[in-house]
Amino acid sequence: MTPTLTPDLPAAEVAAILEAQLRQEDALLTGHFKLSSGLHSDTYVQCARFLRRPELAAPAMAVLAARLRAAGLVPDTVVGPAMGGVVVSYELARQLGVPSLFTERDAQGEMTLRRGFTLRPGERVIIAEDVVTTGKSTLEVARVLGEMGVEVLAVVSLIDRTGGAVKLPFPNFALLAVNAAVFDADHIPAHLAGIPAVKPGSRPEKAA
Repeated sequence: MTPTLTPDLPAAEVAAILEAQLRQEDALLTGHFKLSSGLHSDTYVQCARFLRRPELAAPAMAVLAARLRAAGLVPDTVVGPAMGGVVVSYELARQLGVPSLFTERDAQGEMTLRRGFTLRPGERVIIAEDVVTTGKSTLEVARVLGEMGVEVLAVVSLIDRTGGAVKLPFPNFALLAVNAAVFDADHIPAHLAGIPAVKPGSRPEKAA
């Protein structure tokens, strides 16, 4: 049994505990994976397996909530992209005492705010993700919010899968940086080429 995350722990200890919990839940996987972008990787993060455990998810969100408060970034609302950001957004919003909304894709694949959700111009919003991989979904959510006149304070996530490589136009808070190698389909290294590729994500594969 791994220790429980608490906001008073140093960042390095938080990252180590979270990584151990992810591996314990088979949420941090190694192998040969085909990503939604069409790229291949030797690492995959399936946060749903971690987030299914409230006793693990709630303490992780408490750490993120404490970091936001310490930075003076307390929002009016938290917004997460479906599917991965829904639970993260909800639990972070609960910890901060504000509403939680989620964006989702319409029939054309465009990110949008539906289900009667509305935001007022000038509202201060945190974007919540489970994993930031390329920053694509984060920027799509930010575009939707920007068109509504909403101020994005920051993006938070359990994991930055880029290892810090993605540069977003607002502060980025993540509990764990994972350095995951990615490869074009035509340049898969020998140690992966002999392993059948698995596509474990929920987003449809990008069209060629």
